[in-house]
Amino acid sequence: MENEKNHIIPYRTFLYILALLIILTLTSVAITQIYLGTLTVILALLIAAVKSSFVLRFFMHLKFENKMFSFAVIAVTLILAAVIIITFLDYLYR
Repeated sequence: MENEKNHIIPYRTFLYILALLIILTLTSVAITQIYLGTLTVILALLIAAVKSSFVLRFFMHLKFENKMFSFAVIAVTLILAAVIIITFLDYLYR
């Protein structure tokens, strides 16, 4: 507990991230209104991944944690991406 550091992030940064998350949410909603075929789902998932990375890094303070946590999150994300890709392949080739 001696090595714990308090990381003070200015409220302005949180407001910028919040504004960015709102813009990305509106973008993903706008993309679903346009017919792009299977590209619509891929873009929506890509935007969701970007939003989740911002939430993880700033709101959950993963940016300031040990690098092992970052590697664990990346590993879980890659496993989730593999499962999603396998699911899409199963859906496409049925």
